[in-house]
Amino acid sequence: MKLKKMAALLSIAGITSPAFATNGMNMEGYGPVAAGMGGASFAYDNGSAGLINNPATLGLMTAGSSRLDVAVGGLHPNVTSKMSGMSDADSGGTAYYMPAMGYVRKDGAFTYGAGLMAQGGMGTEYGSSSFLSNYQSAGYLLSGGAGGSQGASGAANRSELGLGRVMIPLAYDISDTFRIGGTLDYLWGGLDLQMVMSGAMFAQFTGFGGASASPLGKASGSMVTAMGGFGLSDVNWAQFDFNAGKNGMTQQLKTTGWAGNIGFVWKAAPNVSVGGVYHAKTKLSDMEGDGAINMSVVMGTTTMPMSVSGKLKIVNFQWPETYGLGVAYQVNDSLMLAADYKRINWSKVMKDFHMQFNASGNSGMLAGMNGTVMDATLYQNWDDQDVFMFGGTYKLTEAVALRAGINIANNPIPAQFMNPLFPAIEKNHYMTGVGYAISKASSVDFSFTYAPEVSVTNPNMGVTTTHSQTNWQLMYSQRF
Repeated sequence: MKLKKMAALLSIAGITSPAFATNGMNMEGYGPVAAGMGGASFAYDNGSAGLINNPATLGLMTAGSSRLDVAVGGLHPNVTSKMSGMSDADSGGTAYYMPAMGYVRKDGAFTYGAGLMAQGGMGTEYGSSSFLSNYQSAGYLLSGGAGGSQGASGAANRSELGLGRVMIPLAYDISDTFRIGGTLDYLWGGLDLQMVMSGAMFAQFTGFGGASASPLGKASGSMVTAMGGFGLSDVNWAQFDFNAGKNGMTQQLKTTGWAGNIGFVWKAAPNVSVGGVYHAKTKLSDMEGDGAINMSVVMGTTTMPMSVSGKLKIVNFQWPETYGLGVAYQVNDSLMLAADYKRINWSKVMKDFHMQFNASGNSGMLAGMNGTVMDATLYQNWDDQDVFMFGGTYKLTEAVALRAGINIANNPIPAQFMNPLFPAIEKNHYMTGVGYAISKASSVDFSFTYAPEVSVTNPNMGVTTTHSQTNWQLMYSQRF
């Protein structure tokens, strides 16, 4: 299919690099015009970013005209995890870059085109020597005998989730004051996951050795049963290892699928517009890829490594439905104000993070593991997120437009389920931007976002994670 070929080309260009998003896993603003105004975008023309913001706004361009937008964004998270008595663990994932582009044409009452951009994602890079690898290898000592503390696991802790969209829009002018629009979206993306668990946590997840249930998740299946047949008396630590490489263009566990959105924009008065949009829940395939579960185990009095290879599947990972309503008010020739409200229904898709591991390709002593399965669930129980966006544009001269805004949201992740690998806990954002008209046909727009530090402590892990962030977007536009 042409869309899949486009996605492959864009993957080579790096478009699937993760966006460390800040309204949960969503970006706080799509396109530098909207991002300079707090993310508000539902009721005025903000260029081809309307493909993902509100496709009905594409119909606000002049009939008989076209525009091409080419953009790049940079996201710079600052994430640190802390635990009493341990040195702080700073995430090395501090720079992620995202290209985007869109072409839109209006003929008569119809507007159409194509575009692509990163939907969002999240990620961290803790490496293999922080306390997230050290403290998690302390040794559960179920038998009370052999094993003991094994020191650092030397196993990496990192995550990298990215999702991109190719969007095909169609907008229609029902009248001079009312327009509707929608898009059909092809999505692709993936996940890298290197997650270390302590022996105690692994035992609690699996019920190994009669350990009590974990408040963070659970695991079961024939692989858990088979482990008992190997005569294991202890598991010091375990690592889910599915990784294509740090800051890669693609991730190890891959998915594709479909989605769409529909919106309207209504000119309620000569200087007032109202817009609304509905984004459908995605239809993504299960993420799948090859890797291993690595462990340090105790057999009798001997401590030894064990690596079980196989295929991991992330079951039914989806992006949520989203809907919103906004208004734009043209105060005078120089000043426009905008305000949007958006609801992101994370609770419908982020109740659990379900992993299914199928062991295969093992030889020697581990050949008996082939064909066994482990079902593991990390509890998530995310809350729905309310996002309020306020902003304005002031036309300083015919060529220069200044923008400012604020984006206010709640943290969707309950503290008791916050994982240092997935700290999508940002709340408020302060945003500004500038637009410069090079000529009547071309322009450049830039936005800058600052998200102040927030801090969340997971009482079940005893880990406190802080997260602040700066983001920017730059776009060149050409009109024909």
